[in-house]
Amino acid sequence: MIDTSTPEKAGLLAFRESPVAHVMVRYRRIIELNGALERMFGYRRSDLIGRSAQRLYPSITDFKRLGEVCETEMRKTGATYWEDERFMQTSDQEVFWARARGSTLSPEDPFALMIWTFDRVEGRQYQSVRLTPREREIAPLIGQGMTSRMIGERLGISTRTVETHRARLMKKFGVNNTAELVSQIVVAI
Repeated sequence: MIDTSTPEKAGLLAFRESPVAHVMVRYRRIIELNGALERMFGYRRSDLIGRSAQRLYPSITDFKRLGEVCETEMRKTGATYWEDERFMQTSDQEVFWARARGSTLSPEDPFALMIWTFDRVEGRQYQSVRLTPREREIAPLIGQGMTSRMIGERLGISTRTVETHRARLMKKFGVNNTAELVSQIVVAI
């Protein structure tokens, strides 16, 4: 029998069993998470407790940039809630688009204690540019600075195929080089 004899025990059970992916962080280090987050990201609880939340991001650059934006804005406005959409990454290196929602439990120092929820966003469109499923798969990898060869190896397709998709992405975004394309992909975040 599950013990829900106190509000605290009932609350802990609700957190752990919630169908929504939750993680609690202290200064961006994971202190608690639930089963839905384990399933979404493919990690076991023991892989994440006490570790930096950076493990859930495709790159250290994304982790740092999103953290700086969130913390700066929360401190500037006094907000206790943050929401955005961003690239996240599973334990097996699958990059996906997610909606992140965070609430601070310490408004005077937002990152001292926060709880976050994550939802996968399927069919994300970049800046009202319509992308094919393969382009949606390739775009975040380009945004991470991966070469066509690296992307091809990761996805099991030829370098030439990746270059064809990169050229189509450049045309759709109306840019002339890879640096501008990466900039457009990052802006879409």
